[in-house]
Amino acid sequence: MKVRYDEYDQFDGQFAHIFYEEPFSYYRLKVEYRFVGEQAPEGPGWAFMNNGIMFHSQSAESMDLDQDFPDSIEFQLLGGDGDEDRPNGNICTPGTHVVVDGELITDHCIDAGGPTHHGDQWVTAELVAHGSEKLQHILNGEVVIEYARPQLDNGQRISGGYFALQGESHPTDIRSVRVLNLEGCMDDSASNFKSYYVKNDPYSCEYS
Repeated sequence: MKVRYDEYDQFDGQFAHIFYEEPFSYYRLKVEYRFVGEQAPEGPGWAFMNNGIMFHSQSAESMDLDQDFPDSIEFQLLGGDGDEDRPNGNICTPGTHVVVDGELITDHCIDAGGPTHHGDQWVTAELVAHGSEKLQHILNGEVVIEYARPQLDNGQRISGGYFALQGESHPTDIRSVRVLNLEGCMDDSASNFKSYYVKNDPYSCEYS
C-alpha cells in the first residue's frame, strides 16, 4: 500500500484511516513501513514523517463526519530528519487514556523512548494486545513500551476493537500487514486447537 499526496495542492486537515474489517481483542499485529519523499504542502509541522497504527478503535461507521481521528490508542510511527533524535513507537490517545507503570496517564502522547529511524529505511512495528491487560509496542524486535487498562475519556474500559492505518500528510509505503488472532480454542483435544492462543474461547472448539 502507498500513501501519496502528489495531486494535492495543499493538505487541509484531510487525515485518513484505512480500517481492517474485523475487530480483535487478543492479537499480534505486525506492520512493515517506511517514510518516503516530501510531506504534502501545508501539512502540519508535527505530521512530518508521522503516521500511526490506530487500534482498540471504534468502527469507521461510528465516526462522526467531521471527526479527524477515531477514539482509539495510537502506536505512533515517527521518522527522523537525518539529524536530531526523534523517539519512535510512542503512545497517543485520541479520546482515550492508558495506565503506564500503574499510573493513569492523561497526556495526549506518551514518549516510549524508542530508537530514531532516519530516512527511508524499512521499519517493523509490532503490537501485542492482550485485551485490556497488556499492550506492547515493539520496533524491529525490541519492546519499547508496555502498558495496560486502555479506557475512553469517560473511564469506560476498552478491551478490543478495530485497527486502522493512518495517513497524516507524509508519503508512506506499507509492504506488509499481518495479524494473528490470539483468542480461540485452548483445548488440545480439539481439531482447531492452537498452542499460541492466550485467551480461551471454549465455544469455538471443534471436535471430529
